[in-house]
Amino acid sequence: MLNPTVTSLTAPDTTAPKKRYQAEACVAKHTGDRTEQQDRAAVFAHPNRKGTLMAVLADGMGGHSGGAMAAEQVILKARQNFEAFAPASESAPDLLRSIIDEAHIVIKLTRFTSEQDPHSTAVVFMMQPDRADWAHCGDSRFYHFRSGSLVTRSVDHSLVEELVRKGRLDAEGALRHPNRNVLLSCLGSEREPRVDIGHASPLVGGDAFLLCSDGLWAYIGEEEAGRILAENSPREAASTLIELARQRARGGGDNISLAVVKLVEVPSRPKSDFPALGA
Repeated sequence: MLNPTVTSLTAPDTTAPKKRYQAEACVAKHTGDRTEQQDRAAVFAHPNRKGTLMAVLADGMGGHSGGAMAAEQVILKARQNFEAFAPASESAPDLLRSIIDEAHIVIKLTRFTSEQDPHSTAVVFMMQPDRADWAHCGDSRFYHFRSGSLVTRSVDHSLVEELVRKGRLDAEGALRHPNRNVLLSCLGSEREPRVDIGHASPLVGGDAFLLCSDGLWAYIGEEEAGRILAENSPREAASTLIELARQRARGGGDNISLAVVKLVEVPSRPKSDFPALGA
């Protein structure tokens, strides 16, 4: 399922006239080889603030329907808090942290009203005309590419990532480790979620942001993902990434979800040499 979104932003530039960018976005999901889709992803524009949008992705866990319920709570809380966002009284990092913290509380409360043990990862991204901010918890990932080259990616809150950080495991070994799905932090657990936050400013044409679940990144390398995003529209890139992941999963693939936001510079309209009629 592919859902494209397009919005326009004007990015301030202190050394040149303002440049205008068009933010093209797409959300895509695939059930993979599972019986149920427990991932959730969405992109939505702010109802009142022009050029401001949010992308959010959650990979739910917790038995039949429990994971889907947990992931849905992340999307609902993101939309609710984003629509109430007022920069004069709340910073972007505070907004993103509040989304994850409050979704965590709601998910914990659902354990008392259902027989499931729901948990979820979360990646939340917000773009404004002059900057981008993101936050994550768990092993769903955030990538920032600039003209195809990796600028940054989130660090998984997982056992294997911790082993990699300590030098006891390499990246290839982490993909094959029997405990690769063990998380050290997620929403809905007894412990408060770990929330890592980042930002980028200024933004330029060629910036591409990818949010994705492990059903995608387990099969797609960083260089390959950057090249695909640079050479294609978000919709085409999403379709290509899912197709590659499905081929490489060989019948054993997890749910796949992703959201892509890409900045494309809009050429300035040349000023006419002739006055407008009636001037």
